[in-house]
Amino acid sequence: MAFNHKHLIDIREYSADDIMLLLETAQRFKQINERRIKKVPTLKGFTVVNMFNEPSTRTRSSFEIAEKRLSCDVLNFGGSSTSSVKGESLTDTVETLCSYKIDMIVVRDKHAGVPRKIADTVDAHVIDAGDGKHQHPTQALLDLYSIWQQFGHIEGLRVGIVGDISHSRVCGSLIPSLKTLGAHVTIIAPPTLIPLNPEVLGVDEVSLKLDEVLPSLDVVYMLRIQRERLEGAPFPSLREYHMLFGLTKERDALMKPEAIICHPGPINRGVELDSYMADNPARSVILDQVYAGVLVRMAALYLLLGGNEQ
Repeated sequence: MAFNHKHLIDIREYSADDIMLLLETAQRFKQINERRIKKVPTLKGFTVVNMFNEPSTRTRSSFEIAEKRLSCDVLNFGGSSTSSVKGESLTDTVETLCSYKIDMIVVRDKHAGVPRKIADTVDAHVIDAGDGKHQHPTQALLDLYSIWQQFGHIEGLRVGIVGDISHSRVCGSLIPSLKTLGAHVTIIAPPTLIPLNPEVLGVDEVSLKLDEVLPSLDVVYMLRIQRERLEGAPFPSLREYHMLFGLTKERDALMKPEAIICHPGPINRGVELDSYMADNPARSVILDQVYAGVLVRMAALYLLLGGNEQ
């Protein structure tokens, strides 16, 4: 199947076939990651810049591991070392980087739209590693991969996304990609964490009560309460939020026997989940999602850069 994309910025530009090709390619890379020598020369000679203008642990580290396992030359760039601190514009910075004849920029930024602006400025491939409250496409892909590995399909699954919908760039990519693959999506949150027009997200259902919908869900996707992005106080206390919307040992009995728990990390234990649910091997695929991050990012790098088939 042909892969005809130059960038990975907006998951809505990808068809169901495109997404499944990425997931199937990620599955092929699983074999490499489970052998003793995990490095292959597939992208040897390609140069990738990781431009992280916002703090990140999981995303940055998994991109870097993916790049190195494919034998890319990697330049990590961002934070207090960026020339933007000295007053240089974003356009001037990326044009300077591209003067090194790089092949790809992986960009994370607190401002929505930055990856698209970079893609419009330079000739290099661009991957959005999270921009403001907009999108996070590789996070959605690793979530889809984890769900697909558990059930063998995504079409027809009932997925509930619980928590900070309004501030979540994860939702910006996960909801449309789930819908593209035929899942039924419900968002569950207090009214203050639901967007003013939730139908714009393309969801099938909106609920204010977790206990009412929990028995019908195949996948319970818990979003992190993003205290660093909250404007004001959207709910009285974290304790009350946990009582009404947290996954607890008591709520385990309400879930389907085969239902799974996902979380993009990092977890606020005692807020979104208690430790029993977070560490429950029969339910939680959270660490599987972390591992899937390396696989899907290897797949995205490979398909966008057109690596050596062997």
